[in-house]
Amino acid sequence: MKQNSPQQTAEVMVVDSPTMSPAVCQQLVSKISRETEDAFYLFDVDDVILKYNTWLEKLPRVMPFYAVKCNNHPILLQVLKALGAGFDCASKAEIQTMTEMGVPPEQIIFANPCKPASHLRYAVARDVQLMTFDNETELTKVQTLAPNARLVLRIRVDAEDAQCPLGIKFGAVPSAAPRLLKLAAAQGLNVVGVSFHVGSGCREFAVYERAIRAARLVFDQAAEVGYTLSLLDLGGGFAGERGASLDEAAGYINSALDECFPESQGVTVIAEPGRYMAASAFTLATQVTSVRRAADSVDYYVNDGVYGAFNCILYDHLVCVPRPLEEAPAEGIPATVWGPTCDSMDRICEGCLLPPLEPQSWLVWENMGAYTLSAAGTFNGFPRATVYPVITAKLSEAVRNAVWPLTPMPEPAIQITPLPVEQCVAEN
Repeated sequence: MKQNSPQQTAEVMVVDSPTMSPAVCQQLVSKISRETEDAFYLFDVDDVILKYNTWLEKLPRVMPFYAVKCNNHPILLQVLKALGAGFDCASKAEIQTMTEMGVPPEQIIFANPCKPASHLRYAVARDVQLMTFDNETELTKVQTLAPNARLVLRIRVDAEDAQCPLGIKFGAVPSAAPRLLKLAAAQGLNVVGVSFHVGSGCREFAVYERAIRAARLVFDQAAEVGYTLSLLDLGGGFAGERGASLDEAAGYINSALDECFPESQGVTVIAEPGRYMAASAFTLATQVTSVRRAADSVDYYVNDGVYGAFNCILYDHLVCVPRPLEEAPAEGIPATVWGPTCDSMDRICEGCLLPPLEPQSWLVWENMGAYTLSAAGTFNGFPRATVYPVITAKLSEAVRNAVWPLTPMPEPAIQITPLPVEQCVAEN
């Protein structure tokens, strides 16, 4: 199988059983592994649609602007566009991807507070006007290159517990807001809203209430300068692993919005979910290529690593846990799983308990859709994992019509044998 593009995508597969149940996953990996020995992803399209609909149900006032940086696979982006999402872009390339996909510029926020000048000029050329800032020099740059921009002041409000803290890099401390607003007004710039990002992979949900209250104060300070702000951007931080719930975060957000920004005020509320939409939709399959055994330990070598899909271990602080494709009791000898490159830093996990494995066995890794393939490289010449989109038959035609109106969608490459009803019920 050739894998010479940044994101090689196989033909769409249609299944009759719920995705991604263990039995369906096992069937898919077993079938695909007859064609390739390379690592590959299973992309559960149904999962993205479910996540999007759950978002609208739990956060009815908050329009999702998907964070393209999290996972920029074309079919994922097309599905979200068809569902009506906006998009958070951080660079010229991301803006180009989304505008060439037909996303209207008003559904894009250039959510990078410190933009290269060439990227800012490109945004202006594509009529992307909504963008963030958090410092004086960015205001001067915008005045020169994008004087008609609709600016959003990003403030710093940090969660006490987050997978990736972001406030150390971006966000003006709230006490600096009055000064920045006065500078913007003096330069004749149009500030339209306030944003924040509590930290990626937030685990302290009360921070959303604190952040919304802080934003309310900035709205009031802006009014004193002469601005009537109309946009609140809640940023990201929403968990996306399988089984994670949006309920607690939604509870704090909805309550704080009702108190600080009642609907009667007409403020538009958006957010920038990334991992929430993408994490659980992608499952990675890796093949064991070599085994090294000792008296009290065992090393397994697989065909993807930290320079590829597992870069999330380095950059996203993810703890990756494998399970064997063929279920079997784990043995008591701790195992270390290594990636394929010649770098000793290419270690995926250690101390995990696995059944005895032999070369050509397969390991499955769930929740591999966030900050994985978007940052994967080809160090040592090892290819990026191919993506196999999977969708259930009941959604296939609807998605086919909505997502591929211009380019014909490939016919399903594999039809999965329906599972017995009792097995489907037991697994879901």
